[in-house]
Amino acid sequence: MSVVFPPIESASEEGLLAIGGDLSQETLLSAYSQGIFPWPISKETPLTWFSPDPRGVLHLENFHLPKSFKKFLKKTNMIVKYNTNFEKVLLACAHTPRKNEQGTWITSEMLRGYNHFFNQGNAYSVEVYLDDKLVGGLYGVCIGGYVSGESMFHTETNASKVALHALVTSLKHVGISWIDTQMVTPILASMGAQEITRKLFIEKLNQVINKKLGKEKIFATEFSELNQSE
Repeated sequence: MSVVFPPIESASEEGLLAIGGDLSQETLLSAYSQGIFPWPISKETPLTWFSPDPRGVLHLENFHLPKSFKKFLKKTNMIVKYNTNFEKVLLACAHTPRKNEQGTWITSEMLRGYNHFFNQGNAYSVEVYLDDKLVGGLYGVCIGGYVSGESMFHTETNASKVALHALVTSLKHVGISWIDTQMVTPILASMGAQEITRKLFIEKLNQVINKKLGKEKIFATEFSELNQSE
């Protein structure tokens, strides 16, 4: 049974569209297919759903990192793996302190919902290891040819940048040209992310959501040696 959300045009100025519901696979599939995502305000309030205007995206042709990072890639012993430790990445993102934020928006309900979403093939993780220890990573949603970046973390300098660099490289390899970042933080802006209108975002979403790609095709290689990537 399809989950029905209000029209996205009815969202508030902040992008708030709906309150309540659950994080079942059906609800998440319906939401992301319409350009809607869950973003809990707090553990004490009901689940909230957003569809902001403007919307943050990263066009991969605009992705860039400092020259110093390219030098770092040539020297680092970090390696990247895909989809081998989703739950640990999710937990690390939940427990990483954020500037100007108290607590975490990744609630226990989010942990359960996205773990199930991952097991159903609709979410992914990028893990960065150093000496067999998980030191950074990111996770997101992957439906057809649509890919979002939900959250990332690092415990070693540059580890989250390494994860994003590896993700961009993998997506380019299969012909995906943009990532949904939902919003544009100063860090994402420095890497090339930008805001577009919600209308344009929905048009782009509709062009890719039904493509026959998905997690298994996008991340066909189990891991990549970073200093061999572009």
